[in-house]
Amino acid sequence: MTFSWAQLVIDNEIAAMVKRVVKGVRINDDLLAVETIKKVGAGKDFLAQKHTRQFMASEQSKVKLIDRRMRGAWNKRGGKDLAEAAGEEARHILESHKPAPLPQDVLSKLRFIVEEQEALEKEEAAKAAESG
Repeated sequence: MTFSWAQLVIDNEIAAMVKRVVKGVRINDDLLAVETIKKVGAGKDFLAQKHTRQFMASEQSKVKLIDRRMRGAWNKRGGKDLAEAAGEEARHILESHKPAPLPQDVLSKLRFIVEEQEALEKEEAAKAAESG
């Protein structure tokens, strides 16, 4: 069996994007932007509008690995593909992440589960040795 930390980071990003899609699209007067559409006109460029920039930040999924810039800007920032970016992020996480300690009651429960399993395995090994 093989495992890839970079793939795990990519999967996490995809899961976050799916979670955002499942959340759905809000519909209200602000988001419909009827006045902006009237002002700009059908078939014109809405990306440069303040309204678009304002709502893209909250409505579009927030990704760390996928670079949505134009190719020239992407190249200026190193032109890393998804696998490269994920590998760097995985290394960063592995080198710097400091998880919060588990509460004592959780640690106690985990210790109980481990000890219970170890006792069961010891018992099974003894039975196997007797019958073997």
